[in-house]
This record gives sequence, C-alpha cells and structure tokens, in this order.
Amino acid sequence: QVQMVESGGGLVQAGGSLRLSCAASGIVFMNSTMGWYRQAPGKPRELVTTLTSVGSATYVESVKGRFTISRDNAKRTVYLQMNSLKPEDTAVYYCNTFPALRVQTRWTAYDYWGQGIQVTVSS
Repeated sequence: QVQMVESGGGLVQAGGSLRLSCAASGIVFMNSTMGWYRQAPGKPRELVTTLTSVGSATYVESVKGRFTISRDNAKRTVYLQMNSLKPEDTAVYYCNTFPALRVQTRWTAYDYWGQGIQVTVSS
C-alpha cells in the first residue's frame, strides 16, 4: 500500500526556515524521481522541486536559491529545506513521485496524494 507521510510544517515568520520530511512506503523509492508540490488557498497545486534517483534537482523559479531538496534512500525519505521563507510560500506541501503516482484499481485510476503538511509564513 502506497503511503507518503509529510512532517515538519508549521508557522514561521518571514525570513525564517523550515525543514520538511516525507517518509515513503509502497514504492520503489530508490529508483523514483521524487518531488515536492504545494497548493495555496484558491490556487491549483504546483510542482515546486524534483530530485531524480541520481541526484539531479529542478526548482520552480520562485524558490531557486532558497529551497533545497534532498533524499536518503536508506530511510526512504525525501526532505525539503526551506530558507528565507516568504508569505507567498504559505501552502499545503505534498511529496509525491514525479510524475504523481498513478493508482489503478479495477474500476478507476487516480493520482495518489497524501495528507500534506501546512506551512504558514507570517509577514
């Protein structure tokens, strides 16, 4: 059973830092490109950053130089270090594979999403 459990979110002042963690199970983690996504109120979910199995990372322009993605394959965990946080970084953050994991059942198919973790940056 697929499970991705995010942790480490919270409330922080602008300019502060947070480190998110995501423990993954039910996937071949070490071979998977992992990503962090976020969804702000009233906006669609957006891809923030990805990290391939060989360590190649991408970032959306708005977080370049401030966020760093990393992974520990032995712990099946992906991290997101967020520095110099801004109010516009406020969102629910999700980890997932990239592309998002597709779950196929007998009757339907859908993208898997975990609970996510709230990050709130106050000005």
